[in-house]
Amino acid sequence: MTHGAETKQNTARRFVGRVSLVIAFFGFVACSLVARAVYLQVLDKEFLNRQADTRHLRTEIIVAHRGAILDRHGEPLAISTPVDSIWVNPKQFASAIDSVPQLAAALGLQPEALMRRITRSMDKEFLYLKRHVVPQKAQQVLALKLPGINVQREYRRYYPASEVAGHLVGFTNIDDVGQEGLELAANNWLSGESGAKRVLKDRRGRSIENVESIRPPHHGKDLYASIDLRLQYLAYRTLKAAVKSYNAHSGSVVIIDIATGEVLAMVNQPTYNPNDRSQFSAERYRNRAITDIFEPGSSIKPLIVVAALESGQYRAGSTIDTSPGYVDIGAKRIEDSRNLGRINLTTILVRSSNVGITKLAMTLPAEQLWDSLTKFGLGEMTGSGFPGESAGMLTHYSHWRPISQATIAYGYGISVTPLQLVQAYAAIGNDGIMQPVSLFAIDGPSGGNRIMSSDTAVAVRRMLEEVVRPGGTGAKASVSGYRVAGKTGTAWKFAKGGYSQDKYISIFAGLAPASNPRLAMVVVIDEPGGELYYGSDVAAPVFANIMSESLRLLAVAPDAMPLRDPGNVMHAMTRQAAGR
Repeated sequence: MTHGAETKQNTARRFVGRVSLVIAFFGFVACSLVARAVYLQVLDKEFLNRQADTRHLRTEIIVAHRGAILDRHGEPLAISTPVDSIWVNPKQFASAIDSVPQLAAALGLQPEALMRRITRSMDKEFLYLKRHVVPQKAQQVLALKLPGINVQREYRRYYPASEVAGHLVGFTNIDDVGQEGLELAANNWLSGESGAKRVLKDRRGRSIENVESIRPPHHGKDLYASIDLRLQYLAYRTLKAAVKSYNAHSGSVVIIDIATGEVLAMVNQPTYNPNDRSQFSAERYRNRAITDIFEPGSSIKPLIVVAALESGQYRAGSTIDTSPGYVDIGAKRIEDSRNLGRINLTTILVRSSNVGITKLAMTLPAEQLWDSLTKFGLGEMTGSGFPGESAGMLTHYSHWRPISQATIAYGYGISVTPLQLVQAYAAIGNDGIMQPVSLFAIDGPSGGNRIMSSDTAVAVRRMLEEVVRPGGTGAKASVSGYRVAGKTGTAWKFAKGGYSQDKYISIFAGLAPASNPRLAMVVVIDEPGGELYYGSDVAAPVFANIMSESLRLLAVAPDAMPLRDPGNVMHAMTRQAAGR
């Protein structure tokens, strides 16, 4: 064999060896991969499943919506509407940070501010970009297909009655938690419990499949408020016009169903729109009818008469000598506008005699008078459950001086809320039984507590009817076709250093129809401006307007229809017969 042939043979052997080595290497690698795949797929498949779940399976919250608040007839006062909140995972969005201007334009935000918010949160995995946007807007943002941008379904509270029922219904915060009014009082009842589900997401974070339900959502329960939205709107409209007409500082109206204690209407001025968060200030959204106290003036006098009758010392026909038109209690002189002489209890109320009611109260033991007023609920909360309710002010009789007992008799040195006062009058209208106040619709009377005899309640109602008839201080509260019982009140407002001589509170409290009372109402106008400020001129006409329409809306039968001339009736019947 020549030298050249031997060289070629050696080269061929080395080539075959290298090829075999390469084949062996790739064969080994292939076997290793197959072995690894078999190991992972068969022997340790749970590892891959865990890795896949970590990358693609997510737990999502199923938001439960809040229960609706409805009026007693099912008209909506507060409902939850679906909205979307847009959030971002800053870590995932980092690769598209140059898209901030485009994202800001879609969200209606300033690019610089949005850039600062995202860059400051790069260590986080969750950042809200905008809460409570309409679903169409959210879909426009998702259409940008930016990494890390997600949408979360939420619910936003909407109040169809807006400012008409704002003070009673209240509002929630952006997280749908009650903050004021019934929204706060019944928050646990209205709130739902969110559910959860496991979903499969793609690499862009979009849900592509629901894998399983972890727990179902439990939506909040609906709540039926006691108010009748028809009466609520009527009271709102009339009070708003009155406050504007008299240039008053504020005002309140409360209407109660006498038989059940349900509040059928409760309005205040000024008011606010719970759909507009820019109006959320305590001065506007506080429910003055429940939280604000005032000295009731002469509107307290019927309660003093009740105490006198219940004491057994007086009867409905008893008289008091008011001569010479004033009475001195210590260093204070209490006066009437003129000397009324000897008058009965009815005239004390009809003429609103401060001297007469003072002398009446001073003959009663302090403990007995205090006990009678506390039975009416004065100095105590009504138990309505409304957040921020005031108990008013009635000091214990052990702290009274003679002048204290005298001034309480005509409504000074004692403070009440409009709700307390209307509850007291409702007890007179309910034959002496005081029902608990309810802001929620109930099936019927709860039993209540008897705080006076039926005879006393009927006697005082008859006295209060005379107040509303011509010649009485409450004549402007009369309602055509119905008998009305009520009492006016005008009180100076307390100011620094004593009582103001030019700031008043005008009040009218009453019942109708007086023969079988269905509704009790209190009207309070705070600081009316101009020449008219007496309760008889300011609050009484408001009462008449609201009560007149309320009785008709509720189809309450008239109890004071005018008598017809029999001759005219016969003449009309004759003409009708002749025309047939």
